[in-house]
Amino acid sequence: MLLSFLFFLALFAAIGVSSYLRSRGTKKDYYLASSDVPPFLVGLSAVATNNSGYMFIGVIGYTYATGLASIWLMVGWILGDFLGSMWVHRSLCRATRETGESSYAGVISYWGGSRFATWQRLAGVLALMFLLAYASAQLVAGSKALYVLLDLPIWSGAVIGGVIVAAYCLAGGIRASIWTDAAQSFVMIIAMAILLVTATQSVGGLGAAWSQMGEVDGFLDWYPDNMLLPGLAGGIVFAIGWLFAGLSVIGQPHVMVRFMALQDENRMLHARCWYYLWFTAFYFMATGVGMLARIMLSDPGSFDAELALPMMAQQLLSPVLVGLILAGVFAATMSTADSLVLSCSAALTHDIIPHNIERTWMLKAATLAITVAAVGWALLNKQSVFSLVVMSWSALASAFAPLLIVLALGGRPSERVYIVMSIVGLATALLWRYGLGWHSHIYEGMPGILAGLAVYGGSRLLERAPLGTEVRA
Repeated sequence: MLLSFLFFLALFAAIGVSSYLRSRGTKKDYYLASSDVPPFLVGLSAVATNNSGYMFIGVIGYTYATGLASIWLMVGWILGDFLGSMWVHRSLCRATRETGESSYAGVISYWGGSRFATWQRLAGVLALMFLLAYASAQLVAGSKALYVLLDLPIWSGAVIGGVIVAAYCLAGGIRASIWTDAAQSFVMIIAMAILLVTATQSVGGLGAAWSQMGEVDGFLDWYPDNMLLPGLAGGIVFAIGWLFAGLSVIGQPHVMVRFMALQDENRMLHARCWYYLWFTAFYFMATGVGMLARIMLSDPGSFDAELALPMMAQQLLSPVLVGLILAGVFAATMSTADSLVLSCSAALTHDIIPHNIERTWMLKAATLAITVAAVGWALLNKQSVFSLVVMSWSALASAFAPLLIVLALGGRPSERVYIVMSIVGLATALLWRYGLGWHSHIYEGMPGILAGLAVYGGSRLLERAPLGTEVRA
């Protein structure tokens, strides 16, 4: 098991470090791979970054606890992600080339042709804060897997993951991340498929598994028991909430930077095909594994539900395949953690600090500092992977997604409206989660995104400006 795990880790590290041979030594190359990444790499990299330890650890744990009703999360998320991609991804890729910017916030701030420096610094601070929280969650996910499978101290996974992420981020920047993501996406889907098939066979097949799930009280209910409305209406509202979670992908700098790096905006459809085929297959299998875990690990009060996948692997698979599963979990956590670290570094060196930082060694020093901070946060973290990821995800989406939607549709807000949209959207999402506690009923990114869009709508009404003209309110 250990040898298998180490083999895959060494393979990923070698792929990432080898990207140094393609490095051009510029900021744009470090953060955007000089915008020359082919579509299949963009799609596979985005899949690995989006799925992450959240899917291996968080979603499986959530499905274990919730049951069949968790399928609404999958349907809503994938549909929302797809709808957002229909009008935003290509526009963002085009704007990246037109502005010549190296960061997600930089492209948005220059979208209309005028630089909104105050908003860009605000966006950099928000991105740095929430992406750092997100990165720490990925390292926690890896730590949990190592703790169960190798009996290593809980802190060791965060440290090991941090060292590996730093190694290939420092070697090749975003190109190293994209290359390793592509390799990791294959390991992730193979690992999940092996576990799903083996677990299904171990309980006597699909029919026997479904029968056993039916013996768990409420496990096969179509709707979760924490809905605001009963029955189908509640299920639809719940799914719409998670549709906004999928739409929130456009507000995630570490995912969208992949599409910004595409070599040709006209090949976006090709990249999206790779992305959605891989994403749908992986999410479906993760949900299946989570449901099977409930009948194989039948005492939900005796362990952390987010440890379900590594515990199942340990019970069902040979040491070599357990090593593969562990490598898959680590592949997922590292593929997202390195992207988050690089996005944090871009926010620090390009958005918060003046733009005259072009020396590669300074960019790498910032990346190393961010990695150390992420490891420290992971060691001190007390929240579940699922809750920490969803909080960070919704905060970033509420601050940035409304702006991207408006810009992609031709709107040109003023800087004042930029700032108010981001602040109101973020504040609404945080109030929904921490002030009102309604996040268990409806995903907090939904009211956050709608609040940001409402700000823009209100500003247009005040100015009575047609779509596509600059609003000065």
